[in-house]
Amino acid sequence: MGAEMRRIHVGNALSAFGLGFTVPYLYVYVAQVRDLGAMTASLVLTVFAVAALVVLPFAGRAIVRRGPLPVLLLALVTAAVGSLSLGLAGNSTAVLMSAAALGAGQAVMQPALATMIVDCSTAETRSRAFATQFFLQNLGLGVGGLIGGHLVDASRAGSFTLLFAIEAAMFLLLVVVMATVRMPRAPKVEGAPGQARGSWKQLLGNRAMVQLCVLGFVLFFACYGQFESGLSAYGVEAAGISTSALGTALAANTAVIVVAQFAVLRFVERRKRSRVIAAVGLIWALAWVTAGYAGLGHGSQTMATAAFVSTYALFGLGEAMLSPTVAPLVADLAPGGMAGQYNSAFALVKQLALAIGPAVGGPMGASLHAPYIVTFLLFSLGITFLAVRLGRQLTPVQNQPSLAKSRVVVRGGAPAEAGTGTGAEAVQSAA
Repeated sequence: MGAEMRRIHVGNALSAFGLGFTVPYLYVYVAQVRDLGAMTASLVLTVFAVAALVVLPFAGRAIVRRGPLPVLLLALVTAAVGSLSLGLAGNSTAVLMSAAALGAGQAVMQPALATMIVDCSTAETRSRAFATQFFLQNLGLGVGGLIGGHLVDASRAGSFTLLFAIEAAMFLLLVVVMATVRMPRAPKVEGAPGQARGSWKQLLGNRAMVQLCVLGFVLFFACYGQFESGLSAYGVEAAGISTSALGTALAANTAVIVVAQFAVLRFVERRKRSRVIAAVGLIWALAWVTAGYAGLGHGSQTMATAAFVSTYALFGLGEAMLSPTVAPLVADLAPGGMAGQYNSAFALVKQLALAIGPAVGGPMGASLHAPYIVTFLLFSLGITFLAVRLGRQLTPVQNQPSLAKSRVVVRGGAPAEAGTGTGAEAVQSAA
């Protein structure tokens, strides 16, 4: 990969590190260390989600108009200010305003970095680039959470202030690193003066993108939205999983992603994206069946714990298959110059799913054990159905980019008669 892509991946890793560094400890910091109560702590987590939902629609327009790099730099500065002020805040108003700034900045980083990956990659290298991004994000989250957990001490407010100050300094360092990136010139969208107003209408007119957004919502709702809410509550209440075993399950999820990511990439690159996503639905359905055995079966506690850890591992395998599939597909569906708008729209869908998922899954996982498993088993099977349906809306190359490499151009002589069709016809015949 080139120097620009390496810097972008550094940005992805460090932004994920910052998220894992502080977010897991926000509740303890607000409720106990600052003694602002459980209600304020819950509001902080809500503000995080709301801030992202507010800024993401505007982030897409800004990326299309100004380019992803200026938007990313502004997001980094905003997140740095929010992080530092959060570490110094002593009352509810200051905490909530700081959380809004930090949440908004971190939310905008995602589509900005994704658009930079699109602009600095080709159709042939994009899947590997996004797989690397996902690998580094999970590594950053894990390392950030591990280091942050050893730095904080609930009896010392100063340890949390140090934590947020280090995160702010890291964001500012990242500003310096990313400012050295030289982005290629992105194509202009026809009718530039009205592109910000018309971009959402254009996106909603793209049937394949709309179907992908619906599929994305179900993906994030049925998996990511359950990790730290419904599924963990189900494990503790129904399966009797200890907190240490829950930590082991989360570690197993990350370990599978880190170990399997590039091995899975080789398998995924030569197959249709819609079929890969459909296979993920089946793998996650198996994960929910395994979770059902952990909590509703009548095996020993050891078997229940093993099944619960296996559930998270199966989710990790599916995530590793999705990372080089879904994000590049969003980019391939975007018209020239509109990748920022499409990435922001998909990030908005993701944020909605992550906001609604815990609200629905948390109470169900804690008390309605059998209905919880059945509901999300059906959602996983729904992923398979929606993926197959999406495949009908995609062109052969959108669905399987490796077909573009298989085009054969024959020059001169009689063999040329067999290859006189257009490139699109050749690809379709190859399919």
